[in-house]
Amino acid sequence: MPESDPHPSSARTWPSELREIIAVFVLSATAILTAWCGFESSKWSGEMSIEFSEASSARIQSLNASNDAREARSIDLTVYAQWIDARATGDEALAGYIEGRFTPAFRVAFDNWERTGEALPSPFAEPSYVPNGQVESEDLATRATTTFDAALHSNQRGDNYALLTVLFALVLFFSAMSSRNRFPWVDWFLLGLAIVIAIIGTIILAHYPVLI
Repeated sequence: MPESDPHPSSARTWPSELREIIAVFVLSATAILTAWCGFESSKWSGEMSIEFSEASSARIQSLNASNDAREARSIDLTVYAQWIDARATGDEALAGYIEGRFTPAFRVAFDNWERTGEALPSPFAEPSYVPNGQVESEDLATRATTTFDAALHSNQRGDNYALLTVLFALVLFFSAMSSRNRFPWVDWFLLGLAIVIAIIGTIILAHYPVLI
């Protein structure tokens, strides 16, 4: 009578036990990666909100500075019109008095205008004429545009991390299903598919920027 195997159960179950160990490891690692993706997605969403707020604030400040520049230009126009009237009537004393009331920004352009023989239609056409608030308005407008673009990038990064959570959810699904079938080859196939997807997701994750 042939001798029986002293360890029949262990001989039959070690592949399934190995598969279960690998599946547990994949499930645990994927759960951590999924949590990390959720954390990063929320962080980038918060960064996006901050950047959108900063862009909006810079845009409002740019408009205020632009209004200041417009008011300064209006004042310079009014004073210049009075200077033109005084000059037209030949009242040099009044013209000199009015010149003394020019704003610093207009004075620079006026001097350049006279230095070039009044070649341009008026001092306002001089490139050197920069009313108060104009440079600030342009700088703030540039900052608003740059910050708005950064907010869009942050939003996309948050979406990318959110999409990765879906990819890792597939890993969790296939890993869990790898121990629910009667055929070992099906279990191994599902587990292998889960591992491949997990590796792809991890490689993609490694190339994403991190925000702490």
